[in-house]
Amino acid sequence: MKPHVLLIEPMMPEAEAQLDAAYCVHRLFTAHDRAALLAAIGSSVRAIVTGGAHGANNEIVDALPRLEIIAINGIGTDAVDLERARARSVRVTTTPDVLTEDVADLALGLMLATSRRICVADRFVRTGGWLHEHLPLAAKMSGKRLGILGLDHVGRAVARRAEGFGMRIAYCDRHPVAGAAYRFQPDLEQLAKDSDFLVVAASGGPATRGLVSRPVLNALGPAGVLINVARGSVVDEPALVAALAERRLGGAGLDVFAHEPDVPRALWDMDNVVLQPHQGSATVETRRAMADLVLVNLAAHFAGREPVTPIV
Repeated sequence: MKPHVLLIEPMMPEAEAQLDAAYCVHRLFTAHDRAALLAAIGSSVRAIVTGGAHGANNEIVDALPRLEIIAINGIGTDAVDLERARARSVRVTTTPDVLTEDVADLALGLMLATSRRICVADRFVRTGGWLHEHLPLAAKMSGKRLGILGLDHVGRAVARRAEGFGMRIAYCDRHPVAGAAYRFQPDLEQLAKDSDFLVVAASGGPATRGLVSRPVLNALGPAGVLINVARGSVVDEPALVAALAERRLGGAGLDVFAHEPDVPRALWDMDNVVLQPHQGSATVETRRAMADLVLVNLAAHFAGREPVTPIV
């Protein structure tokens, strides 16, 4: 018999077709009564496939007594209780590396979009403003100071791209990163003070919740720009909205939010903010590579082999 798999969020159609071919797939995201579905199939499910943002909460995990593996289609593990998984000997896998370049690309895109006011200029042309007036000057990005919070895979990829713009790069992390060619600054507030752009590339979870606080935003200042391609939880979102509204912060490019898909309404009308619906890895090529890795991890597990990219 095919192993039973609980699919928590949609994947690319071809990936779902491959899942259906190899497993008995139950789609939680299409269920009218999720609790009823879990009660009906919970004792059969041996695997969860989910995304990094949705994860799998303990209510779902506890409803699956035969659960063996949680395959995350992403790199975030903050929405899965890893300690609970370890206690139950449930394997957890992610899709590292394959999405790094896309997320870094988007970070640079957000930096350019905010500094050069690309979205504002686009609306200016589309609404006929160019026929009657001049658009105010934007800000230069090349040669500016870049601070990166979290110099892991994505942070390093952002730094490599920023080198091409002649930017002066520094970073904040728990410890200096071996071999990093960039200046290490252990104090995040000081890093923000020394930066024109601050890119958030740190993992989510309790250890980083609200790390980008009001004092950090104030240090970045009225000419500074915050870019977040990590997790919304890393930034104190009410403090961010207030800093932007009061012009204590110059601008922001945001791909992630604290309560997705709910984005603070106050941000919608701000011309100094560029918003994205969590699109960091959202290219055809990368989503295919991520799905392939999910399938490889599942296949290895059910064949009795070690998953390729385990976290737990």
